[in-house]
Amino acid sequence: MSDLPPCPKCGSEFTYEDGNLYVCPECAHEWTAADTQAAEEASVIRDSNGTPLADGDTVTVIKDLKIKGTSSVVKVGTKVKNIRLVGGDHDIDCKIDGIGPMKLKSEFVKKV
Repeated sequence: MSDLPPCPKCGSEFTYEDGNLYVCPECAHEWTAADTQAAEEASVIRDSNGTPLADGDTVTVIKDLKIKGTSSVVKVGTKVKNIRLVGGDHDIDCKIDGIGPMKLKSEFVKKV
């Protein structure tokens, strides 16, 4: 087994080294180790203050958030426990007491 990273473009595990480049034989994508590190750092989800978030964290809402399709609002200071991080635009999956399951953007919360 090799310890080479999978291809960031297609996810193939059959990468190989060619000098200081990694090459994917399936899609012909080439990248460097620095590109791999930058992609890993970019995938870290951070709150509004830049603090990294993790599954199971507790966060506080920093802005009134209107709930689409209803007249309800998530108020400033609402504490959300046991968050789950997911990919996409709304990168936090959670349940808010009194409202139910929701997806939040990490830019509108801060870690407690």
